[in-house]
Amino acid sequence: MTDLSTPIKPSAMAMDAHLSGLVLRSVVIGLTAFLTVVDLFATQAILPALTRHYGVTPAAMGFAVNASTFGMAVAGLAVGLFSPHIDRRTGILLSLALLAIPTSLLATAPNLAVFTTLRIAQGLCMASAFALTLAYLGEQCSATDAGGAFAAYITGNVASNLVGRLVSAALADGLGLAWNFYVFAALNLAGAALVFFTIKRVEPMRPTMSAPSPLIAALAHWRNPPLRAAYGIGFCILFAFIGTFTFVNFVLVRPPLSLGMMHLGLVYFVFLPSIVTTLLAGRMTARLGTRPTIWGALAVAAIGLPLMLGAHLAEVLTGMVLVGVGTFFAQAAATAFVGQAATDNRGIASGTYLACYFCGGLVGTAVLGRLFDAYGWHACVAGVGGALAAAALLTLSLKR
Repeated sequence: MTDLSTPIKPSAMAMDAHLSGLVLRSVVIGLTAFLTVVDLFATQAILPALTRHYGVTPAAMGFAVNASTFGMAVAGLAVGLFSPHIDRRTGILLSLALLAIPTSLLATAPNLAVFTTLRIAQGLCMASAFALTLAYLGEQCSATDAGGAFAAYITGNVASNLVGRLVSAALADGLGLAWNFYVFAALNLAGAALVFFTIKRVEPMRPTMSAPSPLIAALAHWRNPPLRAAYGIGFCILFAFIGTFTFVNFVLVRPPLSLGMMHLGLVYFVFLPSIVTTLLAGRMTARLGTRPTIWGALAVAAIGLPLMLGAHLAEVLTGMVLVGVGTFFAQAAATAFVGQAATDNRGIASGTYLACYFCGGLVGTAVLGRLFDAYGWHACVAGVGGALAAAALLTLSLKR
C-alpha cells in the first residue's frame, strides 16, 4: 500500500529508493487528482453536440455544463469550514463513490434543468474530494515536499482536461452521448478504489490555537492580505480558463475552421505541454519565488490570447497551448502558496480558496457567455485578458 503521507528522506545508501518513492507518490497523487476531476471539463468537448441535443443557445448550454463549478464552490467552502471534523480518507472515498450516481444519471437527463442540477451534484462530490485531498497533502507533507506534491496534484488535474476531453469526444462520436456518461461513472468508481488502496486513515490536523468556530477561522484567513489575494487570483484563473476553453469550442466548429466532433476532441492535445510544465511549478516557485512565478505564467497565458483570434487552426491551437500552460502553472503556484501561507486551519484555507476558484468559473461562464452571444469571440477573449490582468495585480500582495 502506498501512503501519500510517508515522509521520504534521502540518504546516500538509499537514493534509488528515495527517487522511486518520490515518483510513485507523484503518480498516485496525480492519478487521484485525475480521477477526481475528470468529469469537470470533459463535457466541454461535446458542447456543440449537447447544444444541438437540447436545442439551446451556446451560452445556455455552456452555463449548464459549467454549473458543476457552483456545486464545487459550495462544497469547497463547506468542507473547508468543517474540515477539522472530517476524516480525510473516508470523506474522499465517499465523495468519489457518490460522484458516480449523478454522472450516470446525466445519460438520461430529459431536459436542460435536470442536466444542470446533476452537474451541480457532480460539483458537490468533486469539490469535496478535491478539498479534502488538498487539506490532506497540506497537513501530511513536509515543507520541502509540499511544492512537489501540490504540483503533482495540479498536473493530474491538467491531464484530466486532456484525456477527459479526448475520451468524451471519442465516446460521444462512436457510441453516443449516453455511453459517454456511463464510462465516466466507471472512472469515478475507479477513483474511489484507488483512494481505498493508497490513502491510510489519519486524524485531521487540529488547529494549533483554539477557535470558537470554523467561521471565525475562515474570517481570520480573509483578514490575511496575502491569503485574500490568493483567493482572488484563484477566482481570476478559472474565470479566464473557463472563458477560453468553453467558448472556443463553438469557434472551432464554425467556419472557417469547421472541425468535426472527433477532430474537436483531438484539439485538446493542446493540454499535453501543460502536463509537463506544471510538474515544474513547485521547483520554479522554490527557485524564483511565488510572485515572479505567477507573473511569468500569466504573461505566457496573455501572449496566447491574440493568437486565438486568428483564422488559421495553427494559430488558434498555439494560443490555446499558451493559455493552458500559463493558467495551470499559475494555479499550481497559487494553490501551494495557500497551503503554506495558512499556518493554522489549512483545511479551511484550502476550502475557501477552492470556493473562490470555482466561483470564478461560474461567474466566468455567465459573464463571458453573455459577451460571446452578444458581441462574439473577440469580446470574450478581451474579457479573459481582463481577468489575467486582475490576477497579475493581485499577485503584488503575495508575501508570506
